[in-house]
Amino acid sequence: QVQLVESGGGLVQAGDSLRLSCAASRRTFSDRAMGWFRQAPGKEREFVAAINWSGRNTYYVDSVKGRFTISRDSAKNTMYLQMNSLKPEDTAVYYCALAWLRRTIATMSNEYDYWGQGTQVTVSS
Repeated sequence: QVQLVESGGGLVQAGDSLRLSCAASRRTFSDRAMGWFRQAPGKEREFVAAINWSGRNTYYVDSVKGRFTISRDSAKNTMYLQMNSLKPEDTAVYYCALAWLRRTIATMSNEYDYWGQGTQVTVSS
């Protein structure tokens, strides 16, 4: 069993930055693909960013390209999402996820097996 714990959310103003962290409970985190999703009120959960097992490959939804950066630190069993130039439309609960059977990029929620509890990000205008 893998536990994922997100942190770093909060209330910020448009244009500000936040860094989300996702700590995994097991060292096998380092061999698996991981990703970030978000869900705004009244909307479906959407893909935000993904990273492969090594951290060398990343992929982003168009709406965050150039503003968000996904990364991972295998020594710390932690994945990050650096969010810059935040916009009110980025307001959502952000979830990290781990794909137990994948090492390559995964963008669909059904490709992920373990999820964190979510952290709220609110961006005011």
